[in-house]
Amino acid sequence: MTDDDSNTSTDGGDSSAVPDDSDVGTSTTEESRVSTDDSASTGTDASESTDAATDEGEVQTSESEKTAPDDGDSPPEAEGSSLSGGVDAGVDTDTQGRSVDGFSGGVDLEDLDLDDADDEEADEASRGLFDDLLEGEPIFENKEVLRPSYTPRKLPHREEQINNMATILVTALRGETPSNILIYGKTGTGKTASAKFVSEELETTSEKYEVPCEVEYINCEVTDTQYRVLAQLANKFIEKNEAYIERRLDELDDLRDDAAADPAVLDDTEFDSVAAVETRIRDLEDDLEEFEPVPMTGWPTDRVYSTFFDAVDYHERVVVIMLDEIDKLVEKSGDDTLYNLSRMNSELENSRVSIMGISNDLKFTDFLDPRVKSSLGEEEIVFPPYDATQLRDILQHRSEISFKPDTLSDDVIPLCAAFAAQEHGDARRALDLLRTAGELAERDRTETVEEKHVRHAQEKIELDRVVEVVRTLPTQSKLVLYATILLEENGVHNINTGEVFNIYKRLCQEIDADVLTQRRVTDLISELDMLGIVNAVVVSKGRYGRTKEISLSVPLDETEAVLLSDSRVGEVEEAQPFVQARFDN
Repeated sequence: MTDDDSNTSTDGGDSSAVPDDSDVGTSTTEESRVSTDDSASTGTDASESTDAATDEGEVQTSESEKTAPDDGDSPPEAEGSSLSGGVDAGVDTDTQGRSVDGFSGGVDLEDLDLDDADDEEADEASRGLFDDLLEGEPIFENKEVLRPSYTPRKLPHREEQINNMATILVTALRGETPSNILIYGKTGTGKTASAKFVSEELETTSEKYEVPCEVEYINCEVTDTQYRVLAQLANKFIEKNEAYIERRLDELDDLRDDAAADPAVLDDTEFDSVAAVETRIRDLEDDLEEFEPVPMTGWPTDRVYSTFFDAVDYHERVVVIMLDEIDKLVEKSGDDTLYNLSRMNSELENSRVSIMGISNDLKFTDFLDPRVKSSLGEEEIVFPPYDATQLRDILQHRSEISFKPDTLSDDVIPLCAAFAAQEHGDARRALDLLRTAGELAERDRTETVEEKHVRHAQEKIELDRVVEVVRTLPTQSKLVLYATILLEENGVHNINTGEVFNIYKRLCQEIDADVLTQRRVTDLISELDMLGIVNAVVVSKGRYGRTKEISLSVPLDETEAVLLSDSRVGEVEEAQPFVQARFDN
């Protein structure tokens, strides 16, 4: 091939197809062969020349890599560019000083693993706070089973009370009004869990027999005013009415379409024509637009009650309103709400309402209006406290669901039951104790829950209770308690009321608080004694009279920390107690 032919084929191609100097020097023989073939192709246009030149560059490169090791006539540059050449891994330039990539020469494979090592270091650095904690094997299968909000499918040792409730409420499934029920019992005796269990069974059975029966639950410790109770009930029934109307509209739309094709389908319905169906559809659509939710504030109470009344009576059904902590509602708002709810059946046309009240206070009905009391307390059910054996059965049943197999030692459940039974048979306390013991075992990264975890959990729960009680004390009670703590910190034992009063006065002066009389401070000490924070015993001092000897019943350091977290008590900087003359026997 002539030089002109070579230049022509090169110039006619794209600049990206021009091989670099190393490629040209690598295989001269192959270039000549390809160029000769290109010269033999006459009548080729510019685009064909471009394609040929591009192909030429690709062929030269591939053929160079294949033939260079065996070609003894190859220039020295070919040896440096070959994959099998003897270039060290550390060489970064070719013979003309240009940089070459790592894959154009002999490269040590270990150099290619540097990024992997960096990735491993990055993974170690990116490990977060919770990664190590998640590596431990969890003890719980389902921790929610041990919480008060869980409603079990079986309630041991409450069969009698459950059957009593079911016997009373079964009339709702016949379309009749059930008697109102008042449920009494101390905290943790299964009142709410049993009532919710019966309510769920009632709604399930009503769906089975296609009887409209609904249960609405209100926690009166949270919703503690007449306005809020009525507003919450009204909004719940408005939502259910909207869902009822939408279902009914779907049914009527299908009926209208079927009746348009075959009027005979209306024979077994309340409608005598397609026009009657369409009229009913328009009425339901108007009702759907008229529903207005009750705001949480701003309306007159009578308007809220009227909205609630209309929502309940919109269609035929039996409604059971469950008022948990009903005594809190009466204490905060009086008995007006209960009076209205218990008397509304005489005005309802389509629906019927029954009330189920749950209370920890056995005497709260003593403060009710006689008319409310007579209508509300038609049926009364008392839940007695659990004993240790019953608590053990409850914990055993829950632990089978909540914990993984073989994670509880044999003495854990009996110990939890014994601790809870010592107080007043509180199943909620027993469940909290078992759950807390499991959480402590998980934090220790142990595979089983042991007796030590239960005892630690008992101390933790007791401390949490004390902290909550102290934190919610009035400021004056906190100052009296802090005066007692300061005396104990300075080595004073068998503290009497006069000593506490002297320190209390100094504390009041330091934070500019009103100073109560010593008689009132004595009453505050009695209240702290009733809460179990201090132990106050009246002792005789002979001719000096009687006084109260006071000692702390709670951990000193933790209690002091809670007191000082109060913004006012925390203003006390340094108060050294002044101990008056002691009158010891």
